[in-house]
Amino acid sequence: MKHSVIIGAALSVLALFCTFGIANAQSDCKTLVKPSPFGPDDQIGATNRITPAVTTAAAAEIQTGAVVPMAYNLVDGVPLFGTRFTKTMLTTASLVPGAEYGKNKLTYMEDTYLSQSHVGTHIDGMGHIGIMDCYYNQTPMGKFVTQNGLKKLGLENLKTFATRGVIIDMVKVFQDAGKLQTNAACRMPCLDGGTVITDADIQAGLKMYNVTLRDGDAVFLHTGWGDLFNQFPAQNANYNKSEPGISKAAAQWLADQKVVLVGSDTWAVEVIPSEDAMEAFPVHAILLTDNGIHIIENVRTDLIAAEAASSKRATFFLSMTVPKAVGTTGTFVNIDAIR
Repeated sequence: MKHSVIIGAALSVLALFCTFGIANAQSDCKTLVKPSPFGPDDQIGATNRITPAVTTAAAAEIQTGAVVPMAYNLVDGVPLFGTRFTKTMLTTASLVPGAEYGKNKLTYMEDTYLSQSHVGTHIDGMGHIGIMDCYYNQTPMGKFVTQNGLKKLGLENLKTFATRGVIIDMVKVFQDAGKLQTNAACRMPCLDGGTVITDADIQAGLKMYNVTLRDGDAVFLHTGWGDLFNQFPAQNANYNKSEPGISKAAAQWLADQKVVLVGSDTWAVEVIPSEDAMEAFPVHAILLTDNGIHIIENVRTDLIAAEAASSKRATFFLSMTVPKAVGTTGTFVNIDAIR
C-alpha cells in the first residue's frame, strides 16, 4: 500500500511536470517565433501570396519565350555543406548477354541516387530551420518528428511557384559603387566571401533596372560566387569556407516587401562569416522561421544576370519544379527564367 501511494504520487508529479513542460514549450514558441499572418493552422508560408492575380500578372513577363536555365546540373562532386553527401549508381543488369527481355532482346537501365535533400540547387522548406524546438508559425516541432519525416511543415504543403522572378545583380551594384572586392579564384567578377549585402545595396540593384518589388515576387541575387561552384571539385573548399550574402536588416527588408522566396548563387544566401560571430545562420531564421519565406541555394544566376544586363530587363516568369515530397525539409529544384 505504501509503495502504491509513493508510485501514485510520483506519477502525479511527473504528469504535472509534463503538462507544465508542454505548456512552457508552447509559451516559449510564442515568444521565440512570430505567428503566421495566414492563421494559426498555416503550413504553406509565404507562397500563400501567389494568388491567381499574382500569377496572371507574372505571365505578362513572357515576351520572347526565351528560357534561361537557373539550376546547376545535379552531379556527384559539387561542393556540399558539412557532412552532406551524394552518390549516383547505375544499374545495367539486363545488358549482360542472356539477360535481355523478350524475343526482341529489350534492355533497360536505372539509377540509384543516394543523397541528402539540401544538395545542389535546392529549396529550404519550413521544417528546415527553427529556434530551439520552435519552427514556422510557432510550431513545437518535437511532437511532429518521425524517423521517416515530418508530420507537419513538409514540402507537400507548398503552393506552386507560378510568379514573377526578379534578378538583382549585386556585382554590378558593387562595381558601380566602386566597392567591389573580389576573390582571386573567381574567373569572372564576384563579391568576395564575407561581403555584406545591405538593404540599400538591394534597393540600388532594383533601381538599376527600374524594378519595384511587389507581393509574391521571387528574388534572386547574383554575387558571382557561383563561379567557384562551377569549378568543382577544385574550388569546393574555397566555395564553402565563406560567402558574400545579405545582412539581417536586408533579410527583414525583403520580408517586409512580402516576397515568397530569396535565392542566390551561394550556399546559404546570407553573409558568411555572420555579422555576429555568436549567431548561427540568423538570416535563415528571419526568412524561414519568422516569415515563411523559402530560401533557394546554389542558384545559377550568371546567365540570367547577363541576359538582364543585355536587355535592361531584370524580371521574368519563374518556372520552378518542386517535388511535393511528403514530410521533407528541402529538395532539389529545377529553375528556369522564362522571358
